[in-house]
Amino acid sequence: MLKAFRHLLDTFLDIDPTHSAAEAEQALRLATAVLLVEVMRADQNHSAAERQAVIRALSDRFVLPPASVDDLMALAQDTARTANDFHAFTSRVNDRLTHPQKIELVESLWHVAYADAHLDAHENHVISKIAGLLHVTHGEYIAAKMRAKADALPQDAAPAGTRLQNNPI
Repeated sequence: MLKAFRHLLDTFLDIDPTHSAAEAEQALRLATAVLLVEVMRADQNHSAAERQAVIRALSDRFVLPPASVDDLMALAQDTARTANDFHAFTSRVNDRLTHPQKIELVESLWHVAYADAHLDAHENHVISKIAGLLHVTHGEYIAAKMRAKADALPQDAAPAGTRLQNNPI
């Protein structure tokens, strides 16, 4: 499975109309995984909770067995380490997802950022940049952030004025 993803990575930037639907789907999976991993990497202290949030987002978004999710996660981490920018990944997402699906992806990015109950300024910046490249409006971006933040609060959370530990972003 990792070999198949490696092949996909080698051809990721090659836009070829002869690529099959399966290859296009694999490229979308990798692009999505890299964007999620980039949010995890933005925080200098990647926690196990953030890693689990990435895995959960990939499992929820794509129907893959756990071993395939692990392979995708490993490839995404390798790809993220060597990527120069987000454009190749957001372009793939823009080509394949509807606007509501892109908003859902931005919300998933926020879920990763909030997974450790601490929002880092770098995470905020990365998500803002990705949302812009996905053509998600500021209002949609903020609404996705608020939904993810509400989901991150424990069910027995303190009154509405209580905030997660974060920078005033």
